[in-house]
Amino acid sequence: MNYILFALFGVVIFMMFRKQKKTKAAAQEKQAKLAPGVDIMTNFGLFGHVVGVDAENNKLHLEISPGVTVAVHSQTVAKIIEPETAPMDDVNASIPDDVSSLTLDLEKRDASTESAEETLARLNKDNSKDN
Repeated sequence: MNYILFALFGVVIFMMFRKQKKTKAAAQEKQAKLAPGVDIMTNFGLFGHVVGVDAENNKLHLEISPGVTVAVHSQTVAKIIEPETAPMDDVNASIPDDVSSLTLDLEKRDASTESAEETLARLNKDNSKDN
């Protein structure tokens, strides 16, 4: 019975060290990615663009809007936002080759025979239904 308890205790300790090692590796990877030009999100929800890194004081200088920079501690970085790249095939498929798609609706428009007074009466009627 004692052997089982010692084995279980050993497995728990092994798992704790393994988790610590993974967490430390992830933190080092995140620190290695921090460089000027990277977009990040901090732990308190501030999104910004890294302008400068002060490794000596563990500070990052973020530009949160044009001309506005703030200094935050480097450990407050929650997530590094990777730029999204769309495949070029999908983008080109959505762009028409000619302008015919812009003028298709002009030919199909129904010429209304409703006068201005009739339009006002219809709109007032619709408005009174909402109230």
